[in-house]
Amino acid sequence: MSFISQLRREWQLLRADGWLRALVSWLPLTLFVTMWAIFSSGIARDLPIGVVDFDHSRLSRQVVRQYDASPAIAVTGAFQSVEQGSRALRAGEVYALVVIPHDLEKKTLLGQAPDIKAFYNSQFILIAKLVNSAIVQAQGTLNASVDTLQNMAGGTAVPAQALGQAVPLRSQITPLYNSNSHYGQFLVSATIPATWQILIVITTILALAAEIRQQGVRAWLHAAPARNLLAKLVPYTLLFWLQGILFLWGLYVLLGWPMHGNWLILMLAQLLTVIACQGIAALFFLLPLEPTKAMSFAAGFTAPAFAFVGVTFPATDMPAFAQFWRAMLPVTHYLEVQVHQVNHGQSFIDALPQLAILTAFMLPLLVAVLRAKGLVAGNQTAEVKL
Repeated sequence: MSFISQLRREWQLLRADGWLRALVSWLPLTLFVTMWAIFSSGIARDLPIGVVDFDHSRLSRQVVRQYDASPAIAVTGAFQSVEQGSRALRAGEVYALVVIPHDLEKKTLLGQAPDIKAFYNSQFILIAKLVNSAIVQAQGTLNASVDTLQNMAGGTAVPAQALGQAVPLRSQITPLYNSNSHYGQFLVSATIPATWQILIVITTILALAAEIRQQGVRAWLHAAPARNLLAKLVPYTLLFWLQGILFLWGLYVLLGWPMHGNWLILMLAQLLTVIACQGIAALFFLLPLEPTKAMSFAAGFTAPAFAFVGVTFPATDMPAFAQFWRAMLPVTHYLEVQVHQVNHGQSFIDALPQLAILTAFMLPLLVAVLRAKGLVAGNQTAEVKL
């Protein structure tokens, strides 16, 4: 059977298998759109926090109003005790608990520094960061207001001078690449490729399992194992590559997110990523020749991808094992190309190291081809229980 005939046969098998058809058509699109919808708001607003006010003074009420005025947080609970607020925090009813101490107003008027304590769950990495930043900003604004009034009461009649004495150094944070702090632009753009990698690997394994289920390993590979294996993978290569191009078009054309790089470099990186993931999947399947074990290998290999790619947690702070695992994931190197293209407009020469690493991931595909030849040469047969 010729290579073209093998391709036509594969398209027929794809049309007949509902699961495979879903994995290469509507299911990835549904997952990608769902991820975008989750983070489509871009900026978290009105995250609920609780307050325990032991002072019940005019200043403590002003503190609560200052927190509530922040767009990122909203005071939704006023608790009578720390224990009551802690229960709400542990139950997830609020993301932070602020405790305003006794004698807040009295100590402030006396020029002392009362302690306002805030508790939050740092396991919610993004939410904890936003809540902490909002509380610190609101508290800083209130402190500046109080110090300004004290300076004016002390004899500084000009408000600008009083403010300058209260806040001698001011900071201005200007994001270089995400100007409106849209966290969807870095979360979604990383989550989709990580999910895409999982889809490529499991779809390839299911496609190989479907072939072997119909006629067995030897009958499938007997004439030309390398040609038959590649003919099996090529249709899915094109479909996966099309998926990658569509998600790039959706994010950076349809949604209009900033894109400063070269589309051809990104598309080349995507093609290399698809081939790399397919090679790994083929190796996972052809070594044990059992779909269950192959899917277990795939799950263990690809599931930690989003945590290890270095988007939500800096790669430099990861332990050695995490960095080793990160280096084994094709999507890690693809995302480095994507980030540099989207944000920095990196040249082809600068992108060559990561493209070379993705090219080196051809090795698992070559090993899978050798494994296929070995199965035929050794007259091995496999009975696959699905």
